[in-house]
Amino acid sequence: MPHTILVVDDDPHIRQLLVFALGKAGLASHEAADGEEAVAMIAACPPDLVILDINMPRMDGLEVCRRVRATSTVPILFLSSRDDEIDRVLGIELGGDDYVVKPFSPREVVARTQAILRRAAGGAAPAAAAPESAGALVTHGCLALDTESWRARWDGREVVLTVTEFAMLRALAARPGKVFSRDELIDRLHGPGFAVTDRTIDSHIRNIRAKFSVVGAEGLIETRAGIGYALGPCMAGGSAEG
Repeated sequence: MPHTILVVDDDPHIRQLLVFALGKAGLASHEAADGEEAVAMIAACPPDLVILDINMPRMDGLEVCRRVRATSTVPILFLSSRDDEIDRVLGIELGGDDYVVKPFSPREVVARTQAILRRAAGGAAPAAAAPESAGALVTHGCLALDTESWRARWDGREVVLTVTEFAMLRALAARPGKVFSRDELIDRLHGPGFAVTDRTIDSHIRNIRAKFSVVGAEGLIETRAGIGYALGPCMAGGSAEG
């Protein structure tokens, strides 16, 4: 069965454009004209991925994301007509997996959609797969990642992550002694040459830390100033830099 994509935008032309492009790529799609309709459709029949416009009347995309994230980890790709970094960062911190700024190329949206779906299916780009294929369970201190079920745990307690958050943490956990630059993390998530800003990576890191802090994990990811990020000791009662 083809993956099912829910396209949410109040502009019917954009919806039709994306539905056509997704169809050419072999992806099935449904449409929602506003946020309220999208929330209802996701609850009734969860899609494999949501392409979600931020700026919509009645209920904007950020509120849709908040509501969806309360019960679901379905991947979300944001669309935004505002070239505003705050909107982008807020969207990622709410639990979005990626974003595209309007005007966009339908081909780019499809490429990003396919990249997220590959990560969700455990089929990341070859650059990311090699060091992470040693086994289904990756452990380091109190951290345990099941790469088959895409579940993360800290000292036995489950932490719910988005697809992108899990993939990023898996990349760090696969080589706990290595400091990854932001560019290296982007390459491991999306493949070489994929256009994602450094601030997007920083937002994902903050979001991962915040989720793990709820279960008492303070030493999960360390910041190495001017270089990037590394997995911390992952010991109970530890602390993270940055």
